[in-house]
Amino acid sequence: MPGIHHVEVWVSPLDVALSEWGWLLRRAGFTLKAEWAEGQSWDVGGSALVLTTSPNLKDDPHDRRRPGVNHIAFAVGARETVDAIMSDAPKHGWTPLYHDRYPHAGGRDHYAGWVENSSGFKVELVADAV
Repeated sequence: MPGIHHVEVWVSPLDVALSEWGWLLRRAGFTLKAEWAEGQSWDVGGSALVLTTSPNLKDDPHDRRRPGVNHIAFAVGARETVDAIMSDAPKHGWTPLYHDRYPHAGGRDHYAGWVENSSGFKVELVADAV
């Protein structure tokens, strides 16, 4: 069946990234599949998200507004799941975005939350349509 096999995200610093992403991925329903010195692989529904260090790390911070991927959106199920993740996110290195429009920043019929981690990666957490 066609679909995304995996997405690889280069992260730095590794220990902070694995802590932040690990918490969020578990809450979004992913399962840790593999670990190695430079990263981890997480699986959900036959697709994977790989977190690893780049061989070309520089001091340039990640900027999601530059060419490339702006954010990743995860389907997390019930609205209550979105709310729970959004509530706990600050304790795990993720800053909630769009407070004034939560949970409908994506439109009236779109229930979602957006968070950004300490490295500037943005994730959207989307509830099932009702």
